[in-house]
Amino acid sequence: MTDKLTIVPDKSGIVRVENGTRQIYWEYFGKGEREVVVLLNGVGMMTRNWYRILPNIHPDYDVLLYDYFGQGGSSQEDEPYYIHKFAEYLIVILDELGIEKIHPIGVSYGGFIGAELGRLYQHRLHTLTLSGILLTRETHFQMYQDLSLRFYRAPDPALDIYTQYLYEKIFGEEFARQIYGPTMEKMRLNFYERYKDKKHCLIRLTEAQNPFFENIDRDPNAYRNIQTPVLILTGDQDRAIPQWQQVKLLDILPNSRQIMIAGSGHLTYMEKPEIFWGAVKKFLAAKTIHFD
Repeated sequence: MTDKLTIVPDKSGIVRVENGTRQIYWEYFGKGEREVVVLLNGVGMMTRNWYRILPNIHPDYDVLLYDYFGQGGSSQEDEPYYIHKFAEYLIVILDELGIEKIHPIGVSYGGFIGAELGRLYQHRLHTLTLSGILLTRETHFQMYQDLSLRFYRAPDPALDIYTQYLYEKIFGEEFARQIYGPTMEKMRLNFYERYKDKKHCLIRLTEAQNPFFENIDRDPNAYRNIQTPVLILTGDQDRAIPQWQQVKLLDILPNSRQIMIAGSGHLTYMEKPEIFWGAVKKFLAAKTIHFD
């Protein structure tokens, strides 16, 4: 496995947003000679969490990474965050770097940002890849969010206990069996250590889902005008966003195709990399859902 410490971006920086009062951190891998893939962070991630994944897509494509508010090198104030703003900040980065169009890949929370890119900026997209998200109101998902927020807001050891629950929930059986023990514990502790002293970031990132779904309540057709080709990759053992919720995306996104990944849980790109990235690279090359 690639040592993340040997991976260094070709360039990195910050853009100032919100009238210069806040910053968004970004990293770019490549020389600007290839089409650009943007890997969109999950809720508890930062740019360097993608480093072990990069060989699956780079150097075939240049890669852009960035942190939302509450993550990594970006601003981490205790104030409301908005998912549509996270999409807007990416456009600011693209304009700064002179990038016209991209291939966003959004897994889990990153898929919400991907959906907003499709809704608001589809003219800047070659394709859109989504995995582990939903664009409908679901009671089970609301219950999951409410439970997460209760743990985040509770005093210690609540967050420590929550991370144990989280890592039990997000993986399929096969991958969980492979990493159960010291490897999974290291992953869990990394998450816990990252946020134990800034739980407000997890709270604000999670609360940002409220206005996202309120917008869907106001306009159930908000995403039906996305004409960008969309590939949906779904783990058939996903218990965070189960397949019966993800399949509804096909009725919302008019130019979409779903591939079910057998034996995978929520983190498809990590659990079944050969299947996930194999399908993604065919899709990006074709720029249509009609690929073999």
